[in-house]
Amino acid sequence: MNSADAAQAAPRRQMWPLYAAGFTTAFGAHGIAANLGGFSEDAVTSLLVLGGLLALYDGAEVLLKPLFGTLADRVGARPVLLGGLIAFAAASAAYAVADSPGWLWAARLGQGAAASAFSPSASALVARLNPAAKHGRAFGSYGFHKSIGYTLGPLLGGVLVWAGGMRLLFAVLAVLGVAVAAWALLAVPAVPPLPKTRQTVLDLARRLADPAFLGPTAALAAATAALSVGVGFLPVTGAAAGLGTIATGAAVSVLAACAALVQPRTGRALDEGRITARGGITAGLLLTAAGLGCAMVPGLPGLLSGAALIGAGTGLITPLGFAALAASTPTERLGQTMGAAELGRELGDAGGPLLVAAIATMTSLTYGYAALAFLLAIGPVLIITMLRRTNTAPNNARTPSRPLPTDTEKTT
Repeated sequence: MNSADAAQAAPRRQMWPLYAAGFTTAFGAHGIAANLGGFSEDAVTSLLVLGGLLALYDGAEVLLKPLFGTLADRVGARPVLLGGLIAFAAASAAYAVADSPGWLWAARLGQGAAASAFSPSASALVARLNPAAKHGRAFGSYGFHKSIGYTLGPLLGGVLVWAGGMRLLFAVLAVLGVAVAAWALLAVPAVPPLPKTRQTVLDLARRLADPAFLGPTAALAAATAALSVGVGFLPVTGAAAGLGTIATGAAVSVLAACAALVQPRTGRALDEGRITARGGITAGLLLTAAGLGCAMVPGLPGLLSGAALIGAGTGLITPLGFAALAASTPTERLGQTMGAAELGRELGDAGGPLLVAAIATMTSLTYGYAALAFLLAIGPVLIITMLRRTNTAPNNARTPSRPLPTDTEKTT
């Protein structure tokens, strides 16, 4: 390998541990959540207990991701990444060793808190370690590996629980956390925090209320809402139509596979100037809305086409949304922005299924799909309206427009 090749290979070596961190948080979230319902030991005794265990992980992320994102800006993203991975391993090992109902609650809460640290830190490092011209590829690859974690989590988690119970699954997660932390320690370079002036609460509110932040974040939340609804409710639709578990499982697999495969290609297209962030996000929202519309059609064709379109639409939105946020954010505030954006995704993850379930309870699941599809369909209008009010929105990550003003510029 010549020197030029080595220079190009070094960033890839630095990125792989970050991709592994994205896989870890996704695998940890879905690997356990998908198998708690079939866990017959004393730890899970009712639907209420099951709901509480499921909510612990996401609840911790909603509360803590913005805080840890801000901490990453202050002390550096790498220490927060490493600390979060070690904490994730420790929380997982606690239940693997103790094996008691109380420790299952503590371990799940600890995992969620730890993921709140290393997930936004990994996103911030993806942006810091790559030039703007490669943000699309970087976030596309990061999203791809995260989608693999979401896809394989229920399957591999089920195999591990079958082979050795929940203790084995938690033990594997502990080993995974330590391994990824060691890999990141060796491969990810120290990225010192950038100097910045003091930011007031009003400054933060202005920055987070800017359309350049709200537009991509709202799109990410909408995509996550649709993805969560697809994974959770498409099997219900299939079962109601008389389809077996193989067909409904295939639909979920199609959704996850499309979401994973589209993201890297979308990132490359963004970097090469073949699409813009605004245009791609708009297309992604409309595709996802069309997928929800197809899910309203009974039978296997509607189920599979709905899954494919929802997966493709969310795969378009995710890397473009993060690349747009990175391009419009002052570098010294990347951790804070990524943490806030992740909070938006978590709210979408919880809000989408709640909305569909509430409407389905009063009417039918078809109307639940229709309501979410309507919200996604009008999303492009709202986002374009917001982005036209500011000249800070990036057209693509390769030629970003003027970033949000820094605190120094605001004071001057």
